[in-house]
Amino acid sequence: MQIIAQCPSCGKGWLLKGEAVDCRVRCRYCGVLFKVPQLEEMPKAAEIIEEAKGEIYVDEGGNTYG
Repeated sequence: MQIIAQCPSCGKGWLLKGEAVDCRVRCRYCGVLFKVPQLEEMPKAAEIIEEAKGEIYVDEGGNTYG
């Protein structure tokens, strides 16, 4: 599974491996450290996407799209 993370500071996004869930990551562009939410913290849609082995997009507000 891949996750598309978006920096809450600069808004830049990139692909992360699924292991990044519930970890802090540093933005590659501006250096801000932020937490990637756990799958349980994301809406129910994340469960469906995970089962389909798709991608999850998490925006700066923690909202999930896929």
